[in-house]
Amino acid sequence: MRHGNKINHLGRKTGHRAALLKNLSAALFMHKRIETTIAKAKELRGYVDPLITKAKSNTTHSRRDVFSYLQDKFATQELFDVIAAKVGDRPGGYTRIIRLGQRQGDAAEMAMIELVDFNETYQPKKAKTAEPKKKTRRAGTPKKKVEDAAVVEDAKAEETPVVEEPQVDETQTETAAEE
Repeated sequence: MRHGNKINHLGRKTGHRAALLKNLSAALFMHKRIETTIAKAKELRGYVDPLITKAKSNTTHSRRDVFSYLQDKFATQELFDVIAAKVGDRPGGYTRIIRLGQRQGDAAEMAMIELVDFNETYQPKKAKTAEPKKKTRRAGTPKKKVEDAAVVEDAKAEETPVVEEPQVDETQTETAAEE
């Protein structure tokens, strides 16, 4: 029985499994998306997400820590320079798993795992670039709206009516000058 054993061993010994996850994560960081089996993709997600979180704090200690997991200088550099800069404001959930169906040879369930911020197909369309709403302790409207409403009311009160001058037709003035 597997009471409490939550890790999927993927049919490999510990050293082989560690090497597999290092290679898959390095390939994911270099190519931004890879195709693999669903079981490997699910295990990879749990291996990669903490590394991306560590990469968001770009310190020497975090670089060395991530390098100890990846053992690939170029993948580590790509992670800290490109990926961490792009996912800096995301609180988690850096990867997406998309099921692709069965593999031809052995009917294994295949999946594509990709970094979420690097796929423009699934990016939601950014609406107006508005400021985020600030919540106040009161249950009323946010502070920004109240201030904007006061400014608008002041502007309406200060407006002076514009008197329009009657428009003179240019052809009439030319005929009057000729006479």
